[in-house]
Amino acid sequence: MAKDSIPPALIIAMGVSGSGKSTLGQNLASALGVPFYDGDSLHPKSNVDKMSKGIPLTDADREPWLALIRRTADRICEKKEADPSSADEIKGVVIACSALKRYYRDILRGRTTKSHQPPPATDLPKDHPITEHTGIEIQSDQESAKEEEKELERAASRELRTFFVFINGPRDILVDRMTKRQNHFMKVEMLDSQLATLEDPTGEEGVVVVQLAESPDKQIRDAVDGLKKLGFPDQRSELPSDGVSSNIPPPVDEPARLLRPTAQEANPVDPLSS
Repeated sequence: MAKDSIPPALIIAMGVSGSGKSTLGQNLASALGVPFYDGDSLHPKSNVDKMSKGIPLTDADREPWLALIRRTADRICEKKEADPSSADEIKGVVIACSALKRYYRDILRGRTTKSHQPPPATDLPKDHPITEHTGIEIQSDQESAKEEEKELERAASRELRTFFVFINGPRDILVDRMTKRQNHFMKVEMLDSQLATLEDPTGEEGVVVVQLAESPDKQIRDAVDGLKKLGFPDQRSELPSDGVSSNIPPPVDEPARLLRPTAQEANPVDPLSS
């Protein structure tokens, strides 16, 4: 099947804090040849303001943000589809987001109600990634933002499939990783809160499970293989004549230039979304 005939896809790298979803997401995006974003970079200003003051987000705060993640992914894929030079490229994006609850994941799947809509354009930072892929300029007043509101509210132009790659692993490994990270904000009590909140996605549609204890190389192999089984194109079957593709990781038993979990991560802003 030609790549331009395959519907675009949003791939969520998900798991609790400390599971390495940002590392997995970046490696997976590199392997698939699609862009990567950290979900925390997509928050509206109102959420950023609350979190900068130490005010925890509620689900009512997260719902517009989750809808905005999907809308941003749709616009990224839409722009890619409109670019003739990218006809032979996979149309998709990988975004890291904990997606702990089933209903969070349903919002990311596009199963929204009237209350699950992106925030108004006036609530977006001027450098929000969605502006890069829509050409809109974020305005500071409601009157000037009317056209931007129409663009943000515009429905997806075609189907946007949604997949989740869930990093599954035991608490003891997560705790061990956390204790080895210097100056990391996450405490064991917060991890336990996330684990209690987590609604295991195993068995849900469009979900691939990789194991926390595996190496980054093996995680990517398992993720790509799992996505292929779900209908996402596998670039490894389309290697050039020399048999080498720069963006596809080598077999697990060969060295791989993949990102590795670091000793310290940038502090996520929302403990339940990070």
